[in-house]
Amino acid sequence: MNVVFTVIALASSAVLLIFAPDRLLPALLSGAEDSVKMALTLFCIYAVWMGLSKLAELSRLTRGASKLLMPVSEKFFRCDGEEINENISMNLSCNLLGLGGAATPYAVKAINGMQKTGNAFGQKLLFIINATSIQLIPTTVIALRAGAGSVKASDIVLPSLICTAISTALAVILYIAAEKIGGAKGRKKPWRM
Repeated sequence: MNVVFTVIALASSAVLLIFAPDRLLPALLSGAEDSVKMALTLFCIYAVWMGLSKLAELSRLTRGASKLLMPVSEKFFRCDGEEINENISMNLSCNLLGLGGAATPYAVKAINGMQKTGNAFGQKLLFIINATSIQLIPTTVIALRAGAGSVKASDIVLPSLICTAISTALAVILYIAAEKIGGAKGRKKPWRM
């Protein structure tokens, strides 16, 4: 992908240099300025949410959430262990709030824990849920839209919820169906409802 974007950027710059050379430098500087603004906006968003996540860990709120989600984690992800379930619950919470970047470290910890216990099914399922990322409140997108000057930055909430709910449900159903079909062909069935 880097090669594709590099070729597109160079071709665009060449065309602009040929047909409107006076616009090339201002366009480059404007793009760089917008990139820095977006990076700072994202940094602030993640700093706030990562700080809140750390406070939740230190105040043992995450343990309470993991205890509430323990039956779901044990059934759905087939997980044993409080630490793995705590990481799964924090990962899901961050994803529900639209904080994919903040959710990633928890997913990595949970997947490493499941790898040690030999839970390949749970690893794959958590990966799929993270890739489709159901979001109740897409805070990152709302903040980026507000930073870009959107009048109604939160208008994205309902469409985002519908799209991510459908994509997550479809991905999980297809994964479970594929596992059951694979199990019917002679492999050990990893999951039953």
